[in-house]
Amino acid sequence: MKFEMYWTSLSFMGFISLASCGGKKDAQNTPPPAVSVNVYTVQEAKAVFYEDFPATVTALNQVEIRPQVSGYITGIFLKEGQHIKKGQKLYSIDQQQYEAAYQQSLANVNVAKANLEKMQQDVDRYTELAKQDAIAKQTLDHALADLQSSKMQLEAAKANTTSVGTNLRYTTIRAPFDGTIGISQVKMGTAVLPGQTLLNTISSDDPIAVDFAVDDKQISRFEQLQRKKADKKDSTFTLILPGGMKYPFPGHISFLDRALDPQTGTITARLIFPNQSNILRPGLTCNLHVKNAGIGNSILIPFKAVIEQMGEYFVFVVDSSKAIQRKISAGAKINDKVIVNDGLKVNDQIVVDGIQKLHDGSLITFPAPGAGTDSAKNRTGGINK
Repeated sequence: MKFEMYWTSLSFMGFISLASCGGKKDAQNTPPPAVSVNVYTVQEAKAVFYEDFPATVTALNQVEIRPQVSGYITGIFLKEGQHIKKGQKLYSIDQQQYEAAYQQSLANVNVAKANLEKMQQDVDRYTELAKQDAIAKQTLDHALADLQSSKMQLEAAKANTTSVGTNLRYTTIRAPFDGTIGISQVKMGTAVLPGQTLLNTISSDDPIAVDFAVDDKQISRFEQLQRKKADKKDSTFTLILPGGMKYPFPGHISFLDRALDPQTGTITARLIFPNQSNILRPGLTCNLHVKNAGIGNSILIPFKAVIEQMGEYFVFVVDSSKAIQRKISAGAKINDKVIVNDGLKVNDQIVVDGIQKLHDGSLITFPAPGAGTDSAKNRTGGINK
């Protein structure tokens, strides 16, 4: 009797346990409730914005000044960092040996001229005697040969004078163009060697260049900007200097480099900026603002609809009664909106409110008309233009 009662109790407890497990299983199979969201209908609109590019200031012309003759520095005629003019005297090298060589070469020219004059007189005299058959023909031939030799000696003496005269001129080093001179690398009395010793560096400063890298997808756009006529009031290209100061003068595009960098897939573009105040200096790094306006329509969506995950951007797109996560390529941000370069098309509907409660494939529902926020009204509307 006790055994039967014990078995009955076990059976009853087992029934209760099975009923409990079945209830938990049913609860797990119950889908989560739909999330109430507001959506936005994607459309195109004109967008005016600035793109940022890292840029570097570069001199249009920059030269390292090196001597072309050897000797000791005997004069420095510059103030470091000053603006200099083309042809301005910068350095002088000891001239004594070059001056002596030049004077000697002039003397050799005079000797050669005297010999040539003597030989010419001999030829003239022998020619008259030969006409009278008063001398041997061989004598006249030798005189003519000597005359020709004297002419060649004179030409050689003149060439030597030109050479030593050039060396003498090279002892005075002048600025090759207008620009800014750097810090002198030599002092008075320094021994210099031709082509080896660096004296200084000069770079042009007005106008000045700014180089930046352009992605291969944007080459055609910058080619159009290059063909655009330069205008002093054009604000397409603006420089932001270190510290956030805006450079007061706009620039214009000069050219695109001949080829792309195979490692980065970019091409170098060069801009020209006026630089009368010498604010821009070679090697300066800055940010370049490039105005993007009037180049067709762009897809704009509310920035709050975008989710960033490890450097990638996503939105939730409405698919019937579900929210599907989709990767997008985000562009420039304009106020409370962001440009979408890829991933969305016109008339797609995206979630703008309630994103925090969603995951890929979540069921969604929409507020009753007039019950939600202003975003709910955008479900069938477009981007405000």
